[in-house]
Amino acid sequence: MAYTKGDIIRIVREENIEFIRMQFTDIFGQMKNVAITASQVEKAVNNQIMFDGSSIEGFTRIHESDQCLYPDLNSFVILPPEVAGGRVARMFCDVYNTDGTPFVGDPRGVLRRVLRRAESMGFDVFNIGPELEFFLFETDEDGRATIRTKDEAGYFDLGPLDHGEATRREISLNLEQMGFEIEASHHENAPGQHEIDFKYNNAMDGADKIMTFRLITKSIAQKNGLHATFMPKPVYGVAGNGMHLNMSLFKDGKNVFYDPNGERGLSKTAYSFIAGLLDHIQGFTAVTNPLVNSYKRLSGGHEAPRYRAWSASNRSALIRIPAARGQSTRVELRSPDPSCNPYLAVAVCLAAGLDGIARGLTPPPEITGDIYAMDEATREDQGINTLPDTLKDALEELEKDVLVLDVLGEHVARQYIKGKLKEWNEYQTRVSSWELEKYLVIY
Repeated sequence: MAYTKGDIIRIVREENIEFIRMQFTDIFGQMKNVAITASQVEKAVNNQIMFDGSSIEGFTRIHESDQCLYPDLNSFVILPPEVAGGRVARMFCDVYNTDGTPFVGDPRGVLRRVLRRAESMGFDVFNIGPELEFFLFETDEDGRATIRTKDEAGYFDLGPLDHGEATRREISLNLEQMGFEIEASHHENAPGQHEIDFKYNNAMDGADKIMTFRLITKSIAQKNGLHATFMPKPVYGVAGNGMHLNMSLFKDGKNVFYDPNGERGLSKTAYSFIAGLLDHIQGFTAVTNPLVNSYKRLSGGHEAPRYRAWSASNRSALIRIPAARGQSTRVELRSPDPSCNPYLAVAVCLAAGLDGIARGLTPPPEITGDIYAMDEATREDQGINTLPDTLKDALEELEKDVLVLDVLGEHVARQYIKGKLKEWNEYQTRVSSWELEKYLVIY
């Protein structure tokens, strides 16, 4: 919905809104906010709310700390009382410097720059349809998260096997109150694992919705005495959490991925977009799969999409083309996980696809066989390699990909790599429970 400054001021007064959350995101995908009272709404819509950027990891240094929040007026929404605990609204914000220039480290700004690149190439809309998976776990007597669940359900099961059904339904209803169009809600493969799918949106709105989805899911779970986690691989031996990303590109209202006369109903543009994704997938995996834990999902079996290949229907390939055609034609990238910063993840995927289009790339032949069932020699013969094995490997690939570094910009790339290398080094030096169980007694 399109709002003016006057609309928001009026709604805040008519609906007796008490607080407004001015929300933004750090480079690692953590939501932040400055909460203001309703009396400050005019300052808010006129871009006069400031905060200390030096307190946000990866933003600014202490001697240049003041930054401004420019709200996206169209993101204004009243939060459900079950989530906010009162009459509270929110707006997503872009981060600006005090001289009125956009802050180069703002993830929304990174995505906005790539969307402008798409527009310069004649594409006016880039839609995304994310599919986020999450676990609902029990909490202990102190309210802390565990990985326990009494849930015994599998794919598409329902109560009484599905112990999270009521919470999943409540999450869906609260999201609908906030303007989401929920298309499906179901139990996933592992005990305690769930998925809620919402309708595709333009890229910026879709990334905002991912951030909102994670917040609402965690808030409702906590209210119900559960813990929701989007951690990619919280439990050994079962499926991990993915965030399959469906993408479609439009020009003058028409889906440019569709060609009724093309092979498989796909256009040359679609094939070049696929080729661009495959060409840069090694370089942007550190962004779409940002945690040490992400690579335990990718290499942990259970149909993890780690093989660099594409297919019109084969779910063992990294990229799949769902069956729908016409305006619904889309490319599904199956490797991202829901711990990513959605603005950065969508930005690098779009930029990779656009690069494939600009260079007229052609993807390798479609892989129709079950890649999981192939041995290593067969995969090698067919030119199928894998995604990076660890976060460290992925960061090394990122540092080699000029396009991805350019998309992120010097500031974000430097701070992102620095923060993730710190995370890797902490992991490398930490003594794990596996090591203690394996070595403590016998050595």
